[in-house]
Amino acid sequence: MTETFRFAPSPNGLLHLGHACSALLNAARARKTGGRFLLRIEDIDVSRCRPAFEAAIYEDLAWLGLAWETPVRRQSEHFSQYRAALQTLDALGVLYPAFESRAEIARLVAERDAAAREGAGQWSRDPDGAPLYPGVAKHMPAAERAARIAAGEPHVLRLDLAAALAALGPGAKDLAWEERGAGPAGETGTVAARPELWGDVVVARKDVPASYHLAVVVDDAAQGVTEVVRGRDLFAATSIHRVLQALLGLPAPVYRHHGLVLDADGYKLSKSTGATGLRALRAAGRTPADIRRLIEPVA
Repeated sequence: MTETFRFAPSPNGLLHLGHACSALLNAARARKTGGRFLLRIEDIDVSRCRPAFEAAIYEDLAWLGLAWETPVRRQSEHFSQYRAALQTLDALGVLYPAFESRAEIARLVAERDAAAREGAGQWSRDPDGAPLYPGVAKHMPAAERAARIAAGEPHVLRLDLAAALAALGPGAKDLAWEERGAGPAGETGTVAARPELWGDVVVARKDVPASYHLAVVVDDAAQGVTEVVRGRDLFAATSIHRVLQALLGLPAPVYRHHGLVLDADGYKLSKSTGATGLRALRAAGRTPADIRRLIEPVA
């Protein structure tokens, strides 16, 4: 079987050194294995993505000396596939709508935090530091759900994790993945999934038929990706991805999580700050060879 790798940026900003690291590592793995190197444009959030940023992605990657197969997969052209996946999940009884606004979620979290502090604790957070869903929409009567949806009330679809694990039966406790890189604590080899750390994650919004978690597993399967090479910040999310793959009957690739390129203060690079952007580095006279040397300690 031909090994297949992908680099999947979002066109909501300019690429930085962290993106270069991931793209170059994927391309290197493809060369080493005689495999395929694919580019995927993760533009499912059409409100934030811009054609100019997509054009810049192609330009920056070409400047690095990378070549990829065409046509490029663009998420915005495959909404029907994500909706089909949602229908499968809905038929399994593992989805429910939640109607709280961000402000309402923040208020509920503050209330839960206050109650937790009385017990010398804090409301549970997911591995990314975001509070687990604090609402009660899972227990809303079906008639009320239907009426609110029919009225056009904004909502998200959440994965009922307890129902999802029940649907998987005894195999749920054996969910794991093959890790060829390393997690934050050095985890490698066979890694047991811990989806309970994430709670009831969002899998779709009213105006976007998939979250990152759902889209990435559908896309990887559709493109035949055999090894996912990505940053260590996504290591923990693999637990949720394994649940979704199992529910949807999708193949599980192996994973290779790599270290992150950090800024001078030790934080992960962000498009929003323009930190170590490839465009800025090129304007300052840096060469593709310089970029490779800069990421070498991480790669």
